[in-house]
Amino acid sequence: MRARTHLRPAVMVQGTGSNVGKSIMVAGLARVFARRGLRVFPFKPQNMSNNAAVTADGGEIGRAQALQAYGAGVVPSVHMNPVLLKPETDRGSQVIVQGRRFGTLEARDFGRQKGSLLSYVKESFCHLEQEADLILVEGAGSPAEINLRSGDIANMGFAQALDVPVVLAGDIDRGGVIAALVGTAAVLESFERDRIKGFFINKFRGDPSLFDSGLTEIENRTGWPSLGVVPWFEKAGDLPEEDALGLDDRQGTGKVTIAVPVVSRIANFDDLDPLRMEEQVTLRLIYPGQALPGDADLVLLPGTKSTIGDLAFLRAQGWDIDIAAHVRRGGRVLGICGGYQILGRTIRDPHGIEGAPASCKGLGLLDVETLLMPDKQVVAQTGTHLSSNEAVSGYEIHIGQTHGHDCARPFLKIGGRPDGAQTADGQIAGTYLHGLFGSDGFRAAFLESLGATSTLAYSAKVEAAMDGLADHLERHLDCDRILAIARSRGG
Repeated sequence: MRARTHLRPAVMVQGTGSNVGKSIMVAGLARVFARRGLRVFPFKPQNMSNNAAVTADGGEIGRAQALQAYGAGVVPSVHMNPVLLKPETDRGSQVIVQGRRFGTLEARDFGRQKGSLLSYVKESFCHLEQEADLILVEGAGSPAEINLRSGDIANMGFAQALDVPVVLAGDIDRGGVIAALVGTAAVLESFERDRIKGFFINKFRGDPSLFDSGLTEIENRTGWPSLGVVPWFEKAGDLPEEDALGLDDRQGTGKVTIAVPVVSRIANFDDLDPLRMEEQVTLRLIYPGQALPGDADLVLLPGTKSTIGDLAFLRAQGWDIDIAAHVRRGGRVLGICGGYQILGRTIRDPHGIEGAPASCKGLGLLDVETLLMPDKQVVAQTGTHLSSNEAVSGYEIHIGQTHGHDCARPFLKIGGRPDGAQTADGQIAGTYLHGLFGSDGFRAAFLESLGATSTLAYSAKVEAAMDGLADHLERHLDCDRILAIARSRGG
């Protein structure tokens, strides 16, 4: 391991708000600089997402950091996202520190304790520095949220502590980008403004030259130079989304319709990405207040961060009645992870893992019972789909053990052991394996059983989108200047 003799080049991409494209920009820049022969590591000190990825050492990080590592061509590590918040309720989150469960904290309690997590953040960042030629850091939310400044480890607090220069992203697609950038400068302290070395505009539609006067106004009012205007990148939808806000319907030919109830704590919804790209699949995302479509071929119950809470949420929408009607019509149902648990007869939480100790009846579509236990299963897996004998790969990330008569008909075989359950006719099935639809052979066989033909090579499409994104950024961003900013760290 290389000795750390000086500060490694690093630059932090902060944004004027959430969902301005920071995650995708860092992933694309990681590919840009990796193609130049640099060993690039992504880093996000604090993330909030229920869409987690599993690292090789059995830890959890945000899905965005896994995508960024993929862009850089490096193996994901728990040190790339040392603090991960996984919302369980409107007011509290499970806190993951360096890949492991640290505890569950209410938002107010986390606000008081987050400063104490800076030591873990520093430790992880320094760990990456040992091997990095360049570290690309992603901020969270916006540095303009000055009400959260005390103990900040996500934006300027981190940048100041580790002496990392910043570039600021603004999203023109949502409107008000001039006010967002100039307003950010207005509320920051002078030393924070000085740390920002440039800005860029993201998601521009139309002729970028029409915004030249806007760039001049921003430069004059902030003192920051423009690093470019990035046009809308259509193939961004081919890359995995981290935020549920990025989910949308994908309308294929409609040969097969898959309906997905969007529960309140939906988790690991990257399971849906390959299905969204299939030409013969119409993926219908069903939001609260909407009924499940009567013509669906499959109802897919996704993962959830709060199984008992989202079972109650599902019933409050009347989706349990819709699912029962769907089954009576002969429609199929597949549950993944928390969705699998919901399909069973009972869910018991005697230790209060998800809140107060509780026990409740599930949908009763599978003859299984789930016991929630403190130990968390977090591991990458490979196996076989027993009905088609097709190979699958993915990951497990769940709390709970499921047993019952229908487990005698497992859905998969993973590492020599059975996984999941299904009814005798195969109409209802469940599995703990996330990511299985990324396996082309399995997905083709599964869709064929529904009446559709797969036309997708998923990994190849993601790779093409990542290379396309890097080409796009090379054309429209001053990547040389961004690299120079990173190399100026500590200077």
